[in-house]
Amino acid sequence: MNVTETNAEGLARELKVVVGADELEKRLSTRLDELKDKAQIKGFRPGHVPKAHLRKIYGRSVMSDVLQQAVADTSREALSEREERPAFQPKVSLPEDETEIEKIFDGTADLAYTLSFEVLPTVEVMDLSTLTLERPVTVITEKDIDEAVDRILATNQNYKLKKGAAKKGDRVVIDFVGKIDGKAFEGGTADDAPIVLGAGGFIPGFEEGLTGAKEGDEHNIEGVFPEEYGEASLAGKTALFSVKVKEVAAPETPTLDEEFAKSLGVESVAQMRETIKTRLEEDRAMASRQKVKRSLLDALNDGHSFEVPPTLVDNEFQAIWDQVIKDLEQNKKTFEDEDTTEEKAREEYRHISARRVRLGLLLSEIGSRNNITATDEEVNKALLERIKQFPGQERQVYDFYRNNPEMLGELRAPILEDKVVDYILELAKVTEKEVKLEELYADAEEDQGRRHNHGHNHDHNHDHKHD
Repeated sequence: MNVTETNAEGLARELKVVVGADELEKRLSTRLDELKDKAQIKGFRPGHVPKAHLRKIYGRSVMSDVLQQAVADTSREALSEREERPAFQPKVSLPEDETEIEKIFDGTADLAYTLSFEVLPTVEVMDLSTLTLERPVTVITEKDIDEAVDRILATNQNYKLKKGAAKKGDRVVIDFVGKIDGKAFEGGTADDAPIVLGAGGFIPGFEEGLTGAKEGDEHNIEGVFPEEYGEASLAGKTALFSVKVKEVAAPETPTLDEEFAKSLGVESVAQMRETIKTRLEEDRAMASRQKVKRSLLDALNDGHSFEVPPTLVDNEFQAIWDQVIKDLEQNKKTFEDEDTTEEKAREEYRHISARRVRLGLLLSEIGSRNNITATDEEVNKALLERIKQFPGQERQVYDFYRNNPEMLGELRAPILEDKVVDYILELAKVTEKEVKLEELYADAEEDQGRRHNHGHNHDHNHDHKHD
């Protein structure tokens, strides 16, 4: 095998690999020897078929396998000997000239092919101990707990039957039949359907038409399905509903007592408040971590500048862009609807893609240098959490991940990312800064506002993916 570098521009590499005809002949002879003991050919006893006869019958098909294996072996050896670090699976370009191919199959010409790839850049990691970051924190007050209790009471309303007219907040129970152009449609009929007026659970016009209704009333109510309604056959259509009101009930806030606490699975009001406090602490700790992580990734991005493999950026961009287009189509939106143009959106998402790849390579390098790994136990735990999201399909989901190592890699990546982030935060100078609750969650809300309506997360929300 002879290897010659034919291109080394930036991170791009191209190698010409030549495998001699004599080496191919040795490989072919070895394969024919292996075949000799297995071949069953009429007129010959097993193991006694002359190699020349085997070559005549099977030579071409065996040589095809030999060439395939030779390319796999020599390309791996070439990369190993040169200590190359490909960013992705190298592209193999074999001879296309039919005359040349015939000579290779006949054993009268060497096999020459090219390997094209991009290498991972050399990453010089900054002194992580020089990073200075602030971790926002908020103190949980009794008022915070009181407000959380009030929200729980509001979402556990009791309803008391009443004879008067239904108003916003009341619950009405109805039978209804919906028709479009005089014909009933699937999903447009129900009995004993509970509706809380003002909750927005039905199409525009429906709840409004029930306002003022009383028990025993019968009405015809017109409602309009939104243009972006999930069922395309109904989107934008006007429906007429024949409605019978069976009961009207007014909301009653439950009394905060031991009985109510026990209905929620806790022993007392005091324990309920303690549970609320714990959950608030967990939620705010998560928001705090996300914010300090954002600052960390910003600092790492600002502190490092190295070339990234163009193909990795292209692949990342394409994955993002495909989702952008899909979301736009689903929501029947255009770039103009979002105050931008396709050209500007492409530029923005390409910038995000390059940042994600750079941060991914950087965090991977830090993890590798410091022997940070995601253990099998941690991956199994993540797999169990994923399985819980698909009740009734646990076995299928488990088998899917176990039979697709690359999918398990998608579970491993965020675990590894969090461990590397934790490692860096231990080295960095992190000080706590007390902030108001609104400030703690402000960036997340701003991101929601800045995100295009098609729902793709911006840069900070999901900065990178490990490969």
